[in-house]
Amino acid sequence: MRITVLGCSGSVSGPDSAASGYLLTAPATPPVVMDFGPGVLGALQRHADPGEAVVLLSHLHADHCLDVPGLLVWRRYHPNPPTGRALVYGPADTACRIGVASAECGGELDDISDTIDLHSWSDRHVAEIGELSVQAFQVNHPPESYGFRVTSDTGRILAYTGDTGIGDSVVDLATGADVLLSEASWTHGPDRPKGIHLSGTEAGQVAARAGVGELLLTHIPPWTSREDVIAEAKAEFSGPVHAVSTGDVYTI
Repeated sequence: MRITVLGCSGSVSGPDSAASGYLLTAPATPPVVMDFGPGVLGALQRHADPGEAVVLLSHLHADHCLDVPGLLVWRRYHPNPPTGRALVYGPADTACRIGVASAECGGELDDISDTIDLHSWSDRHVAEIGELSVQAFQVNHPPESYGFRVTSDTGRILAYTGDTGIGDSVVDLATGADVLLSEASWTHGPDRPKGIHLSGTEAGQVAARAGVGELLLTHIPPWTSREDVIAEAKAEFSGPVHAVSTGDVYTI
């Protein structure tokens, strides 16, 4: 199983990165994209055919889903359109969220069912995609939000927090993972909002509590210091710690 970083900028696109999007590849498995924020569709074209992609949406904040309307255009108007519909997993209101964004005019709702085979997440729901098993864990973030625990056919485990505040659910999804891909949106200052995102300190604490093999930090906004977030995580977690960049590839 490999993960390729398509975009990793937190909350907004950055000067050197699209917003959230991560490509998973494995033998006998279609390309799987975890989150599909602004800029991800373009980055995906460097690595895989978007018409073959399975999309897993952790939640419906704009920076995690708003390139899906572009995927609709790709599938509807490409001169050699892909067969069938795109398999998409997301929160319960995904059809409305994407349908509003894709509509021709304000106040309308685009019926995406012609193009999207949509399935809704629930807590601890498991989706089998090729050789990968994906279990969703509901996490602590304002809208309906999930992190993912992805297990390969060889038993290797990638945990992805999505966006979350600190809590037991994010530790549960990461327990024993070989690699934890964790958001770290803020440094651990006293004035940061609580229960929305992780700091570098909290990402390190989750990694330590969960006993993961390696910590990859992501979703760092352009206004947050990568160096400070890395230092905070390293102070809490003794294993390898890296902050990802667009184009990075990790074998798990």
